[in-house]
Amino acid sequence: MKIEYDRNADALYIRLQEKNVAQTIEINEGLNIDFDDQGRLIGLEVLDATESYGLTDIFNISTKNLFPREKLIRQTG
Repeated sequence: MKIEYDRNADALYIRLQEKNVAQTIEINEGLNIDFDDQGRLIGLEVLDATESYGLTDIFNISTKNLFPREKLIRQTG
């Protein structure tokens, strides 16, 4: 996962997978979701991010319990 913020565009992008975007759907004004050619979610874009969220909200990133411990053990072990 990669989280990017473009200060000039005031856009926040959360990339779940490094793939080419095949389709973008606007689900709300200023909120777009991107899909790959197989229909899997690959990213989420928030436009005018600081109008909806403060910079402290945008950059307050937590990875607590991001992956279940059992799944990590299976993937690395």
